[in-house]
Amino acid sequence: MKEHWISREADIPLEVVILLIVGMTMLITGALLFPVSAGTLSYNENGLYGLLLVMLAMQIVTLGKTPFGDLRRSRLLLAVGVVIAAIGITTCFISDIFSHLPRILLFIFFGLGGLLLLLQMFLAKEKLRTWVRYGGIFWQLILGCSAVYLLSMLAGLLVWKQSLMTTRMTAVAVLVYGAAIIYLAGVLWKLYGRYPEAERPSKESVELSTDHAMLLLMGVFMLLLGVLLIPVNLGLLPFSGSAQLGLLMVFFAVKMLASGSTPIGLFPRSWLMILFGLLFTALGIVSCIIPDILVLPLTVLVGVLNILSGVITLIKTCIPRLKKSDKRSPDPPIMVRLFVTQLTMSLLSILFGTSMLVSGLIPGLVIGIILFANGCTLLYLLHVLTVLDEMQSEMVGAAAS
Repeated sequence: MKEHWISREADIPLEVVILLIVGMTMLITGALLFPVSAGTLSYNENGLYGLLLVMLAMQIVTLGKTPFGDLRRSRLLLAVGVVIAAIGITTCFISDIFSHLPRILLFIFFGLGGLLLLLQMFLAKEKLRTWVRYGGIFWQLILGCSAVYLLSMLAGLLVWKQSLMTTRMTAVAVLVYGAAIIYLAGVLWKLYGRYPEAERPSKESVELSTDHAMLLLMGVFMLLLGVLLIPVNLGLLPFSGSAQLGLLMVFFAVKMLASGSTPIGLFPRSWLMILFGLLFTALGIVSCIIPDILVLPLTVLVGVLNILSGVITLIKTCIPRLKKSDKRSPDPPIMVRLFVTQLTMSLLSILFGTSMLVSGLIPGLVIGIILFANGCTLLYLLHVLTVLDEMQSEMVGAAAS
């Protein structure tokens, strides 16, 4: 029986995933700016700026790709990426908390970054001249890169001085920019399929897998959310619950698109999973940009996913230990720490999900503490997993020698 296309494996590189999400952000923003200009929809500018900063930070942390070119993933570069992500996350949650900082950063990243990347493409030996010599799909790469770099410069100018164009003209420009990014993502996807070696990153001074990088960013997300909810609940800061839910959905979507990892477990990365990932992306983008429009359905969805995630992890963690014989030798300390961390994460996830579904069940201040603890636990889990990876590498090296 012939396999249906929707269940086939879909191999999408992480760089393409991030470009697709940024392209979708631009397309959806451009489309929504038309009703915004007509006054039929409200618009959260900071939600858009924060989301874009988070996506740029995600490229830096996971791939070492900065707005100014590719760099080795060093500890310093990871720290810069985390700081940019923190600024983006906070910008989404709390409007105008950083005043003009998000706009300045986006002007630098899009405007000056686009100019620098365009110059690099023309001047670097291994880029334009080599691509012209190869021909074929590389002509499409030249077209895609040129369009994206030029439109990035325009986007930077529009962020810096919005009065350059009317809202409708800006909407058209953003739509064209989004289409150019999607086109470049498609070209890179095809290119990496033909030349897999082109996808390999340069030698890195810090080994950090995609899953671990996402765990790092999710930990920062939860820490900041927990900390900010304390002054929010005391009435000291405004808060965009819509952007918080939207950004969380985008985090879910990136993991689904990149590895098939969902809040309720790991699934084969089929076309069905890709479609769900794109749906989550679209919902998250709209929720970040348009306040309150999707708060109710996303609150229910995120609450249910957190409860299911906690319950499933609890079952997977506890049942195997209960089945083991009492006569066995004690677990290594690192495995005990892993078990305790996973158990804590499960309980915190269930608490957070329940608080979203049952309003008023847990006081707002307590929710902030729960989220802060969840962020700390995620970062500690990253530390434990890193130690386990190092131990495994040492064992493999010892066996090989």
